[in-house]
Amino acid sequence: MIRHHDFQHDGLILRSTLHIPDGPTGTGWPTAVFVHGFSSNRLELPDFVAMSRLLEANGVASVRFDLSGHGESDGDFFDVTITGEIAETRAVLAAVRAFDFVDSERIGLVGMSMGGVVAGIVAGEEPRIRALCLWSPAAIAPFEIGKGHLKGRSLAAEIEVKGYFDADGHRMSPALVEDIAGLDVYGRSGVYPGPVLILHGDQDEIAPLEYARRYLDHYDGNAELDVVDGADHAWGSVPHRTALHQSTLRFLRKHLP
Repeated sequence: MIRHHDFQHDGLILRSTLHIPDGPTGTGWPTAVFVHGFSSNRLELPDFVAMSRLLEANGVASVRFDLSGHGESDGDFFDVTITGEIAETRAVLAAVRAFDFVDSERIGLVGMSMGGVVAGIVAGEEPRIRALCLWSPAAIAPFEIGKGHLKGRSLAAEIEVKGYFDADGHRMSPALVEDIAGLDVYGRSGVYPGPVLILHGDQDEIAPLEYARRYLDHYDGNAELDVVDGADHAWGSVPHRTALHQSTLRFLRKHLP
């Protein structure tokens, strides 16, 4: 069953889609909350929709929501910060725990790209997350942006002229640039004690594999990195996307039993 739900946070509506397995009313299902990537939405390129349908067919509920300034949610992209996205994700989690179809002790997080960075940090700072799955986490972001460049262009020079950085048609604010540059991705993520699965393609040119490997140096033996030969950032082939979804399904069914 698919339902739509509007979350409220900081005066904004965050619109979402819920996938609920068939079963008796009042059943508490294990549930995955999805966090999409930078300038994306709750459909997401590696197909959050297909993943949610697969989970639903296997007895796992899911919640896909648009962060503010993205998709159908309120807000303007210019006002986006990663600090704000972390707060929004934590607010969504708090509301999800109260849903009548959710087993609040069996909640996992799945994050894609920059959403993987957000999900990793939220898992480290939000209690009772049972499992964490990161798809192509963009842990390179603070290192790249901290050097003052993005997509081969000077951030400061462009912001000085326009008042924003043009990120593929999105107005990236100076506040967002500063927020990402100061982000302690690994330190804030590595305190999470639960099981972690990182899925990354070895042909990812947007978030290089070496930055995914660094996560393993910060987790305490509870993380696994699954490197998929030939896969790019968007998991842009049928075999690669199938591998991504099946690995995620196995992981969540194991750790949200």
